[in-house]
Amino acid sequence: MIAKELISEVIPSLRLTDTGQKALNWMEIFRISHLPVVDNHEYIGLIADKSIYDLNLIEKKFEDCRDHMLTPHVHTNQHIYEVVSAISELKISVVPVLDLHHNYMGVITDSDLAQKFADLVAVNEPGGIILLELTPMDYSLAEIARIVEGNDAKILSLYVSKELDSKKMIVTLKVNNVDLSPIIQTFVRYDYSIVAVFMDESILNNMYDDRLNQLMKYMNI
Repeated sequence: MIAKELISEVIPSLRLTDTGQKALNWMEIFRISHLPVVDNHEYIGLIADKSIYDLNLIEKKFEDCRDHMLTPHVHTNQHIYEVVSAISELKISVVPVLDLHHNYMGVITDSDLAQKFADLVAVNEPGGIILLELTPMDYSLAEIARIVEGNDAKILSLYVSKELDSKKMIVTLKVNNVDLSPIIQTFVRYDYSIVAVFMDESILNNMYDDRLNQLMKYMNI
């Protein structure tokens, strides 16, 4: 998924002849805190509600406010990960999108981006989540996939993160099965460290009860 597929169909752009008050009115309507200023498809900059209030730009036209605007943007062919990175690092509610000739194409809002990203990582798909902790040396996507698929399941999404001051990585799996018991047992059998499991609690409790019963039977032998 790339930037041009994420452009909002409803967020307008401001003109140089518009005032800070008009920008604030539109920001309130669309529940955002930034808007692009555009002149004949030329991207001039991004104005923030905070700048309008702090610099008393309410009555001023944007043609007189160029120095108060930054020009953050992404291009139409950039991946959604790069768009997420831009909005996250710059802490902006919209990011303007330009084509390869630097013409303004529209904006991507943080709320629309969140929804698209949720679709990308299968947040709304039924299933369960497993968090594995392992070292980079032990990480093998092929083996993880083989374990999941060997239990008649599919990986809907997978991402890797690393905690601060830690040499280990966390692998988060979203699997299309609600009952993860067989997959969990296989990971344990292969000596994987499971940090957390998110699935139907009744199924999870039944799995723990079953393992406890097996342990008690073993101790009574």
